[in-house]
Amino acid sequence: MNAFNVNEHMQALGLQAKAAAAQMARADAAIKNKALKALARRLREAGPELAEANARDIDRAVAAGLSAPMVDRLKLTPKVLATVAEGCEQLAAMPDVIGEIIGMKQMPSGIRVGQMRVPLGVFGMIFESRPNVTIEAASLAIKSGNAAILRGGSEAIESNKALAQLVSESLAEVGLPVDAVQLVQTTDREAVGRLIAMPEYVDVIIPRGGKGLIERISREAKVPVIKHLDGNCHVFVDDTADIDMALKIVDNAKTQKYSPCNAAEGLLVTGAVAGKFLPLIGQVFAAKGVEMRCDAAAGAIVRGAGLNAVDAVESDWSEEYLAAVISIKVVKDVDEAITHINRYSSHHTDAIVTRDHIHAQRFLREVDSASVMVNTSTRFADGFEFGLGAEIGISTDKFHARGPVGIEGLTSLKYVVLGQGEVRT
Repeated sequence: MNAFNVNEHMQALGLQAKAAAAQMARADAAIKNKALKALARRLREAGPELAEANARDIDRAVAAGLSAPMVDRLKLTPKVLATVAEGCEQLAAMPDVIGEIIGMKQMPSGIRVGQMRVPLGVFGMIFESRPNVTIEAASLAIKSGNAAILRGGSEAIESNKALAQLVSESLAEVGLPVDAVQLVQTTDREAVGRLIAMPEYVDVIIPRGGKGLIERISREAKVPVIKHLDGNCHVFVDDTADIDMALKIVDNAKTQKYSPCNAAEGLLVTGAVAGKFLPLIGQVFAAKGVEMRCDAAAGAIVRGAGLNAVDAVESDWSEEYLAAVISIKVVKDVDEAITHINRYSSHHTDAIVTRDHIHAQRFLREVDSASVMVNTSTRFADGFEFGLGAEIGISTDKFHARGPVGIEGLTSLKYVVLGQGEVRT
């Protein structure tokens, strides 16, 4: 497509989304839930067709030399499809928050004032690699009564088109506007530029991808952006930690999957337990081929156990590896751990392993991240795992939405005032 046609295409999507958003905002909860159940059913039935479309994307990605973690993100495995189908059903079973009125108070003047939860309107979603995001975004748009314009990465175009078709069929089946969820049909980068600069149609942009993409959108967007740039997550092993528990949690947080933004990239261990813990976790990492980038104290312990360690440099403390690499630092105490995390982390997800209630409470209060955890893996920082049904992304912003963004993150509150003829004097 040339630039003129891209502009026309995006203009049409915007107009259609705006019209669909008005219909979605007044859609009955039962109808929206029917659409979600229909989508779940189609996802389970369309396995062979989806596998065929996905294979075309994967073959092209491999031929283009994409890295193994990037190819992994493209895969629509039966497990991935089962998860997104279950997410649709989980959303359908959840209460509908649209139209809910909260905080109603009687004022001295006689009026009653509260807030009503309403859809944002139209959100634009720009994402890379993972085609399952198409379903997560679509299902959340349906449940929250919004319209969505989705622009996936060129590497997943065939998979995204096949999934978007299932969404359209599900919306049509229950009488909702098919334009409520639209996929940008071109891989032209100009489409992104247009989507983030249409405040007349788009109410918020949600980017989900690499740092470069998100930085560009944050810089150039003319509409509000819900975003996170990095997933530099940490696990801190406190001096009172149960060692067996810490081994299980750190192993899971790092190695259960390397590519997600909630995988641990940094390990902090107090000096009191480092001599015992680091040789044990080092053996686990060595067996799985995880490179350990250590400060001097950690490196001495790891090498003393007969294991390989790489000397960490300053940039390692803020790095999101998305690979079989982890930074390791020995810290004095919980104070130093909190200071390190608040300086170097991306404020996404950080965890402490401890049996000290006071340390746990301090960590929860003082670590400035969107999700903060005690005695569990950072890999749980996910809308599905948090019971949101699905997530549209993770927000490390501090306004509107923070952490996994589910239904409520796609809504706004407006004031409603009820009176019986009162006038202001």
